[in-house]
Amino acid sequence: MSVNPGTTIQRTRKTIYSRAESVENVCVLASRRSLGSFPKSAYSNHRINMDILRKIVCQKNTQFKKVWTKHSKSSINYVNGRIYFANFGCCFSSTVSKPLQLYEMPRCLKSEKIEDAMLCECPLGESLANASDYTSSLIAVTGHNWLLRIAADTGETLQKVYLGSYRKFRYITWDAPQETLVVKSIQKTTVSENQRNVIFYFAVFRVFPLSLVGVLEIDKKVFGSNVTDAMISNGMLIVMHSPGLVRLYSFERIAKKYMQQECVIGETCNWRGESGTVGEFPFGIPCNIVVTEKPPILFEVPCLENAFQVGGYPWHYIVTPNRKKEKGTYHICSIDDHSLAKNGIRDMKYCSLEPDWIHFHPDASERIIHVGPDQISVLRLKEIEDEAYKYEVTEDFAIHAVRDPKENNIVTFTASGRMVKKRYYELDDDPQQETFKAVVYEDELDLLTVVAVTQADVEGKAHVDLHCNETGRILKKITLQESWDVTHSHALVFDRDTLIHIEERPNHNFSCYVYKMHCGSEDS
Repeated sequence: MSVNPGTTIQRTRKTIYSRAESVENVCVLASRRSLGSFPKSAYSNHRINMDILRKIVCQKNTQFKKVWTKHSKSSINYVNGRIYFANFGCCFSSTVSKPLQLYEMPRCLKSEKIEDAMLCECPLGESLANASDYTSSLIAVTGHNWLLRIAADTGETLQKVYLGSYRKFRYITWDAPQETLVVKSIQKTTVSENQRNVIFYFAVFRVFPLSLVGVLEIDKKVFGSNVTDAMISNGMLIVMHSPGLVRLYSFERIAKKYMQQECVIGETCNWRGESGTVGEFPFGIPCNIVVTEKPPILFEVPCLENAFQVGGYPWHYIVTPNRKKEKGTYHICSIDDHSLAKNGIRDMKYCSLEPDWIHFHPDASERIIHVGPDQISVLRLKEIEDEAYKYEVTEDFAIHAVRDPKENNIVTFTASGRMVKKRYYELDDDPQQETFKAVVYEDELDLLTVVAVTQADVEGKAHVDLHCNETGRILKKITLQESWDVTHSHALVFDRDTLIHIEERPNHNFSCYVYKMHCGSEDS
């Protein structure tokens, strides 16, 4: 499940890029950069720099060459110009011409390894209490329940907080990006007498400086015996139930009403007959938000497999109706009154092994991206004057895979080298046809990065296409040198002048391939 916050419409980006597209000469953009910003200008120096880089990236003689490959027996992660190996214990910078190791932490016990982490960067223009708060850092949770703040470029531990021993914490996410974070425990499958029916704990912290909001428990006796999962995002507690039902509650109201005692990291606390320092071993952080009765439900919706997304402006949600036969069909509805938008039922009617997927566009344009095996549709919500509908879903543009029309005809089924009368249709994601496998948005260059794969002999060959985010027009095609096995897990990141492909193969074998922009002729 994913939640995309409904933000104020940001039209500045579109205005900037419409102007940037009209400037064909990079020298003109460079001269604007040297003159600086003016009150009536839509450009900032950073924006002009990105306009220049976008034009260089997309020009005909620019190539992307593979400069680095590294293999690992543990997962590989990429975060904002840094590649992490060995469970975040080893870090390489990818911003230089060839990845350079920044640090490697001392080896630790398997029980002490980092389970999950995310990057934390201080807000611009704000005064912070501690000098170390200005340092980019990783917020990480370890296998033995420590929350660490680690300097992103040196690996130095800047701050550590012990969460407690009453449940293993494993996952870390943002509630509000760069403001409030949530550390989630693993799910309790067996219920002991001491822990009642608590299946999850959430430890919520503010950042800059790192301070405790509280620890919330999810008790089946309160929220229902059929609770299967839960999360906190954008100030909402989101609880999922096994029949295919999602319910939203206000976390702020819950914390205010049910907080039994306020706890401050580093201060002494008396809790149920025990005394200790909050956040230090062995006392940890007590669970101080205990809900004793079912809180008011802000919103609920039935959906298949609890797949529920919120976004757009005004706020809408995307669900698949809670019926198995509806799998692959998506409904776009208003969060205000559950009304279906005009053209709000999206069904690509594909016959494929892998399902199509849909999500709100991360560029704050309130658009929607719907991806199938051979088509990417970028949709827009519009307010309309209609007796039956308030909003309409329209198509901004579509991107189509390059396929031979003959390949979609009925294919003759052969056996023992002889022609037989039985025939069958090819799947829409047949590996011998060009098929879309990933769509990633590069926010600084305002480009859609599309991965298309075609099976050639025994190996899959992939290329990365860069499309204009506003029009869908293809601007650049990059061919990957390594094969792309469709049975493996892949992740692809395009960040300014760097392309990173991470592959996970069977038996915990991981590989990282790094491509860098190179300007000049093919022979240079």
